[in-house]
Amino acid sequence: MRPFGSGRRSGRDRPIPRRPYRDSIVLYGVLAVVIVVFSAVTGGDLVRALLFALGFFGLATGWSWYRWRTRLRDGRRT
Repeated sequence: MRPFGSGRRSGRDRPIPRRPYRDSIVLYGVLAVVIVVFSAVTGGDLVRALLFALGFFGLATGWSWYRWRTRLRDGRRT
């Protein structure tokens, strides 16, 4: 029996995309739009959903940019 997750590669083993910063903006932008659309479809408060989506976009994009910068910097040192 194989241990859980033994067939997966770690995040460090994955190749770095050609444009990691742009890809992060696109991914989190789409997810922020999904938050707003979901709120509109379910009859939620759109102002609250917009604020939440903007906060999500800012935090998620900032975190991923920080991680990309760290990973790219560490990759150049080796």
